[in-house]
Amino acid sequence: MGVRPGLATLDTETETWVAAQVGAALEAVFETVAATRADTEALLHRVAAQGRRPASADLAALRPGLHLHLTREELVSGVGFVAAPGLLADVPAWLEWWQSGTDGDVRPLLLDLDPGQSAYSDYTHWDWFALPRDTGRRAVAGPYVDYLCSDEYSLTLSEPVLVQGRFAGVAAADVYLRHFEAAVLPLLRRLPRPAHLVNARGRVAASADAAHLAGSLTKGPDFAELLGTARPGTYDDLRLVPCRGVPLVLVLV
Repeated sequence: MGVRPGLATLDTETETWVAAQVGAALEAVFETVAATRADTEALLHRVAAQGRRPASADLAALRPGLHLHLTREELVSGVGFVAAPGLLADVPAWLEWWQSGTDGDVRPLLLDLDPGQSAYSDYTHWDWFALPRDTGRRAVAGPYVDYLCSDEYSLTLSEPVLVQGRFAGVAAADVYLRHFEAAVLPLLRRLPRPAHLVNARGRVAASADAAHLAGSLTKGPDFAELLGTARPGTYDDLRLVPCRGVPLVLVLV
């Protein structure tokens, strides 16, 4: 059964308002992602104009901007550029990634990406990388325990980076789930029905419904299709409202 266009209800105005407020909260993070994408694309274009492939040392030019994003956007706990394998001339894979420490300092993520030794050397199957690569659109991945960066339950927001029309990697930002929940749960609790938020895969990103916990899957609807139409709909007894501008769906049970 597919998603059907929803009928107007007495609660439609409140649902639309809550979805818009959730979208606005994450849009601030996506602005950070977009700025990182723009800086990275400009850097890679400059290197290409020199007639050479980029190297990991070139990406150091991104650091002042990344450090600034971490100090300005309170929801962002980590931010950077993750290169597509084979992009750089000197290393097979690379994360130019910076994060906030518990004491407020800004520090780099240092990973061993040796394919023979590291479990993290192939990051291409992770949703935050694969979804922008495969769809060409922004993505919200998680929540998941971020063993790669922080060991925190997190969301990762990402967008594809393109150079001369070709995929070069992703710009991304991490948000601790506890910070995201603090921002959106008061909104969800204003609704007259139990509600939760899911990403394009149906993964619950935050929930005010004890039957649908964060990190679980909501099965049935094609959430990616609904996000593509950007129009509210219904699936069985579920009310589905896309969050304005960001790839999350408000689900009311």
